[in-house]
Amino acid sequence: MSKILLIEDDLEIQGLIKTYLEQANFEVIATASPLEGLEIIKESRNGIELVILDLGLPQMDGLELCKKVRQESKIPIIISSARGDIYNKIQGFDKGADDYLAKPYEPVELIARINALLRRLKPKESAFGPLRIDTQKREVHLDGELLDLTNTEFDILALLIENRLHPISRESIANTISTIHDDSSLRNVDTHIRNLRIKLNDNAKEPKFLQSVWGIGYKFCL
Repeated sequence: MSKILLIEDDLEIQGLIKTYLEQANFEVIATASPLEGLEIIKESRNGIELVILDLGLPQMDGLELCKKVRQESKIPIIISSARGDIYNKIQGFDKGADDYLAKPYEPVELIARINALLRRLKPKESAFGPLRIDTQKREVHLDGELLDLTNTEFDILALLIENRLHPISRESIANTISTIHDDSSLRNVDTHIRNLRIKLNDNAKEPKFLQSVWGIGYKFCL
């Protein structure tokens, strides 16, 4: 589970973003203080993997905060701000931001951008017994044979592998995978899992890869 630091002084917006991220299975530390945020980043034991920060902050402007965060760490930074003009965007990137989202925006877009940034930091290829996944090429091999997965099937498998120490709820899968985020998303999750099992030659009753966790969702079990 990736840990995100959210620095946002509007407590209502902070609460909404925190809720959306937690529903997408991120651990979130939230603060309204840029000075406290810097201290959290300096404490390496906190394990922060990504920072989301606003620009209109008390004590310190968000652009200055972005610069200081970048001086402390190579951690990915997303600026989330109502300042959507091109000048502030350029300033944000110049100060070290990796991405810039102008408010208002859809939560699924924020989550997609977070996942894109985090993927760049993780090993591109991983092996789990006979299964090999390459997140850069978006390829999955089973016993050396390339599997014909859809984009959604690949994203679900990658999500389960990334969080393999914990079961992932069907709601979290639906919230994270933007292509299945609709009114029938939970049924769609089950359908995609069923198709994945067929392609992985996985038996739901005696799973090698995808385990159903009653009352929660699914878990990568190898």
